[in-house]
Amino acid sequence: MFKIITLIIAVAVLIFLISSVFISLNENEKHAAYRLLSLSVIFSLLLSVPFIFHFSEFYFAVLSGIFILIILLLIIPVKGKLHKTETPKTQIDERNIMFSRAELIPETERFINYYSEHPENLEKDNKFRKNSGLLQAGTAKYNSLLFALADASFYTVESFKYRVDGKLSETKIPVSPEKITEFIKKYMEFSGAKACGVTELKKYHLYSYGGRGGAYGKKLTNTHKFAIAITVEMSKKMTDTAPAAPTVTESARQYLEVGKLAVQLAAFIRNTGYSARAHIDGNYEVICPLVAKDAGLGEIGRMGLLMTPELGPRVRIAVVTTSLEMIPDNQFQENSVIDFCIQCKKCAVTCPSQAISFSDREKINEVIRWQINQEACYTYWTKSGTDCSKCLQVCPYSHPNNFLHNIVRKGIKNSVIFRKFALTGDDFLYGKKPKAKAFPEFMKIDVNN
Repeated sequence: MFKIITLIIAVAVLIFLISSVFISLNENEKHAAYRLLSLSVIFSLLLSVPFIFHFSEFYFAVLSGIFILIILLLIIPVKGKLHKTETPKTQIDERNIMFSRAELIPETERFINYYSEHPENLEKDNKFRKNSGLLQAGTAKYNSLLFALADASFYTVESFKYRVDGKLSETKIPVSPEKITEFIKKYMEFSGAKACGVTELKKYHLYSYGGRGGAYGKKLTNTHKFAIAITVEMSKKMTDTAPAAPTVTESARQYLEVGKLAVQLAAFIRNTGYSARAHIDGNYEVICPLVAKDAGLGEIGRMGLLMTPELGPRVRIAVVTTSLEMIPDNQFQENSVIDFCIQCKKCAVTCPSQAISFSDREKINEVIRWQINQEACYTYWTKSGTDCSKCLQVCPYSHPNNFLHNIVRKGIKNSVIFRKFALTGDDFLYGKKPKAKAFPEFMKIDVNN
């Protein structure tokens, strides 16, 4: 009897390992496939010994008991320590973020006024000003063709800024909050969004003052009641090249895609007679990750980005705020994400700029959270010429949304014991410092020939 139990469990494990080999090969993870294949061979050889030499029934009873115990330890829910998620108490001034500071021109009135009020930032910011800059020649990852392509996407997104808001239809179309919420979610996902969620708009979602373009220094007011968060998926093949040129090409492409969805959605809502504004790359009044978290789309991880259940941080976000009555989703509160981020630290280990903290969450502005060193991060961007994305590449949550990785995601959510096992397994299969992969074939273009 115990021989049969052992054999059934062993065959199931072997099938899983071999299936994982083929999944890894399909993902171009040759290192992982080799290691999984080696495990399959070793497991098969070790298991064949007791059957070949006719070990006693007692041995098989012990072996099957060990197998069952290991399986139970991995699948039985063990929640572990709870990690409190706190609501921000204050607003952020957009003038203090790096994208705003990067737009300041030396010796102009804005430049002088800003650094008069924030002299502590001048020396740090002058470091990135000495570098060539994002998408510029002379940077470490410069690629003339791909940088031109990325810039074309950003250029197109820039043209959307004249369409983020507009006139309302004089006729309101009567719709129930339940039906219009369901319709918008389904249409966004049909149109290419990975996820779509709704939250009530909170004060801490909004920047206190604008920091870019014509909104610079203006106190931002937004009377909308609801916010709709939209995510789109970034290609794993592209982000796997991080921090090389395809990453910024993909980043720009997805800012364009999610911007297009948000601008269209805002226009649709205005056509129904309700006010709406799109918040897209370079034209935000809200802090998208905070809105997305409250709309039920993910948690804020160690790297300061939105961690979604299916794709981790490998998404781009846009938001639409509106007066249209909608049904809000529950805030994303998944303790396992924070617990895994506390243990993992792969993004911190591999960050080229050392901008990601190795420490546990700290109290910053009265809220327990992680905060990256934005100056160090952006300064690296201006050296590399890309928006890096190394943290997106190495995050265990960023693996493709398929059978193998979804089993791991489910286990991570289910058990603190599985989280430790998953992190060890991720390091074993992909390395503690996963290497960048080659460019996708169609991007291997030599512009000199």
